[in-house]
Amino acid sequence: MQFEKKKLRNGITLLVEHRDVPVVSCSISMPFGGAFELAKEKGAAHFIEHLLFTGTKTRTHEDISKEIEKKGGILNAFTAHEVTSYWFKLPSVHLFAGLDIITDMLRNPAFKEEKFEKEKKVILEEIKMYHDSPTRHVYDLLERNLYGDPFGMNIIGTPETVSSLSRDFVVAYFKKQYDPGQFVVTAVGNVDVKQLVAYLERTFAPSPVENKVQPLILTEGRTVEARPGLDQAHFILGMHAPSLGSKDYYVLEVLDAYLAHGMSSRLFLTIREEKGLAYSVKSSLQAEQSYSYYCIYVGTRKDAVKQVEELIVQGFKDVAQMTAHDLVLAKQQLIGLRQVASEESSTVMNELLFAELGGKAEDYYTREQQIQAVTLEEVQALAQNLISKKYSTAAIVPQ
Repeated sequence: MQFEKKKLRNGITLLVEHRDVPVVSCSISMPFGGAFELAKEKGAAHFIEHLLFTGTKTRTHEDISKEIEKKGGILNAFTAHEVTSYWFKLPSVHLFAGLDIITDMLRNPAFKEEKFEKEKKVILEEIKMYHDSPTRHVYDLLERNLYGDPFGMNIIGTPETVSSLSRDFVVAYFKKQYDPGQFVVTAVGNVDVKQLVAYLERTFAPSPVENKVQPLILTEGRTVEARPGLDQAHFILGMHAPSLGSKDYYVLEVLDAYLAHGMSSRLFLTIREEKGLAYSVKSSLQAEQSYSYYCIYVGTRKDAVKQVEELIVQGFKDVAQMTAHDLVLAKQQLIGLRQVASEESSTVMNELLFAELGGKAEDYYTREQQIQAVTLEEVQALAQNLISKKYSTAAIVPQ
């Protein structure tokens, strides 16, 4: 394995992990997402992602998907708070065929009116789908409690904001926000870097764009939503966490491995195995460049929500009894999970992207050393510090 990072003449940042395999995962990402939007335009970044798949000036939606899938590939995209990424996975011999598709989408989107109105209906259905899934929607409720508007609003937008978006606004917004000179291109696989650099430099020219993340307002809150037709309560507890790439971020990863990640974690053993209060107990660490929060989800009985909350809080406090052997096992788990995940090239593609956006891509390759450097005292101190501050909760319970 060999890693290369290059800054191209047109401003593009190129990240390449070479692999001697006949497959490549490649993405073109714009450091722009939901965190850049005003409250009234929330959902525009995600809407743009959808629209770029509806056709270009020379390709229909069917052409876009067919040209990738008939070569055995996968084409997809995602919108996060601070980045929108378009990616594919293909046999390496088709790398530039895949790039031709994504560059056409980015350079020549058709933005047809009839497609715009159709896709608006699709997104409104997507909003309903996420809302109707309590295991998903409870995370959205928590994020709203952790951050004030507009950041705390769902990336996908609300029915009101999405319905109010016009085609002319979204087209102008795309031209205003997307700057090829800020693109991050990430490739993992069998890649000829010289050919890739030449392709990207002749294809894209920078444009004068200055994107700014909206001011981040940190808040705390509690939400309980009662719904008819539910048999289970969905509870989540979360707090603001150390920033991505910081020393304490690695400490938090070790803490999570011990406290709540997997069936051998302390909270899983306590809440499910000892108390029998839940089927699902799982943690999540969400972080990009400007924000970070840590949360623990439990699916439980309505009458057990308060007890579950108390057990989670006590779990943080009990980290004071964590041993040196527990620390070794937590580190071993983290490093092993990373090694297993690194087998999938698209996973590494995204890990490199977020490492670059959070600091520098090279940090991805020093993660094991950073984890090994974490001390028991640091883990114990962070656990007490996190739980001693105000935390937020959200619950969706049977009516």
